[in-house]
Amino acid sequence: MTLDVSVPAGRLQESLHLFLDHIGLERGLSGHTVEAYGRDLVRYLNALAREGVDDLASIPPNRISDHLRSLSDIGLASSSVGRSLTAIRMFHRFLNAEGLATETPTDHLSPPKVGRKLPKVLTVSEMDRLLAAPDTSTALGTRDRALLETMYGAGLRVTEVVDLVPEQLLLDLEVIRVIGKGNKERIVPIGEDARSWLSVYIGGARESLTGPSSPHSLFLNFRGGQLSRMGVWKIIKGHVKRAGIEKDVSPHTLRHSFATHLLEGGADLRAVQEMLGHADISTTQIYTHIDREYLKEVHRSFHPRA
Repeated sequence: MTLDVSVPAGRLQESLHLFLDHIGLERGLSGHTVEAYGRDLVRYLNALAREGVDDLASIPPNRISDHLRSLSDIGLASSSVGRSLTAIRMFHRFLNAEGLATETPTDHLSPPKVGRKLPKVLTVSEMDRLLAAPDTSTALGTRDRALLETMYGAGLRVTEVVDLVPEQLLLDLEVIRVIGKGNKERIVPIGEDARSWLSVYIGGARESLTGPSSPHSLFLNFRGGQLSRMGVWKIIKGHVKRAGIEKDVSPHTLRHSFATHLLEGGADLRAVQEMLGHADISTTQIYTHIDREYLKEVHRSFHPRA
């Protein structure tokens, strides 16, 4: 097998090629898997070589843990870090079975905990620009404004918003009945701006989009049918461009922005969990990482000793 990155000649290189031949020829792993494991092990062995290690007979487990942690630190996905551990574990077990090592230091190792990827969010000013982008002198523009206000104002998933029917809007009570994952219902407060635009949309624009065979869905497309998830995606992409926002924005970005802006404003995590419809608060806690970054930025900007 040809490796893109060389391993120092000697026992490290010899052991690596013996292992790759073993998993490719004797164990019959696919060429793609052998190549991937080879890259992982080249990175691992070069790290050992930089630390002056040239003997694989006895490697302390903490060296492997440190290597895996460094992979996380440089931004490798948790799945890639896990694959690296698998490759390293197979490698050391092979060395032990072949009498080239006296122990298998990976038996009790697990991948380091990797923080979940932080979702992209819009700033409050970017969100204001996006909401103001639709041309509300038209029926479709009014629909789009009501749609964006609803998604951001209530933190809805795209499937939740396209499945809305008018009866789920309890505007006099300032809430929406949302049917979320697992057919679970939750009651979500909705602010004055969203209620106002929903009233305008329902009071005229929606009627102009309705045809003889239109469904009872709240948000309709220009043909009078139910607005699809892809339709929502295209609407958002179009208005992001009009607003001059250069970030990669998806329907879920509005939901992430909803949660982040609430927490930045001091909202209780449990309350945000309830509004988002998260069964487990650990899912909601990802937004506290964003909040901490915001707080650090505020501290850097305004504290006299920062």
